[in-house]
Amino acid sequence: MKRHHVELTVNGQARDGLTEPRTTLADFLREELELTGTHLGCEHGVCGACTVLLDGEAVRSCHVFAVQAAGHDVVTIEGLADIDDGGQLVLHPLQQAFYEAISFQCGFCTPGFLMSSLAFLREHDAIGGGDLGDQQIREMLSGNLCRCTGYTSIVDGIKVALGNGAGSAPLPHER
Repeated sequence: MKRHHVELTVNGQARDGLTEPRTTLADFLREELELTGTHLGCEHGVCGACTVLLDGEAVRSCHVFAVQAAGHDVVTIEGLADIDDGGQLVLHPLQQAFYEAISFQCGFCTPGFLMSSLAFLREHDAIGGGDLGDQQIREMLSGNLCRCTGYTSIVDGIKVALGNGAGSAPLPHER
């Protein structure tokens, strides 16, 4: 099958690779670009583990072909944290909030939850929704599956994130 050259921006950097037209964005990120933080669970768009930001919108990367993402901006879980001048890892405020609330157990679903939550927080900061209720948060979380946490700690993490301004905090490549 003919392979296509795909150029896109990933985590603020121009990236490119060759891919077949049928290759999903998730597989392209993992196999061609070696960004393995985007997890594949169901590969049917149900579990949310493969969620990334595509031009700022949360999308299931198993439902997007890599060739469709050409010319677009993609942010993966690898694009949230930063490395400071001393070589130390600096978590994004959303990651820090999840850490403080212990919003994970096995961690498989965590990248998808973080990316979905980031899009949600950014959307609600833009419309002045810094005071979101549990029901709104739970509705957003319903698009991601977790078999370990019972979701309560994830709701708590998002509440911590609301308090620390995570929705308006820039990503490393946005500074």
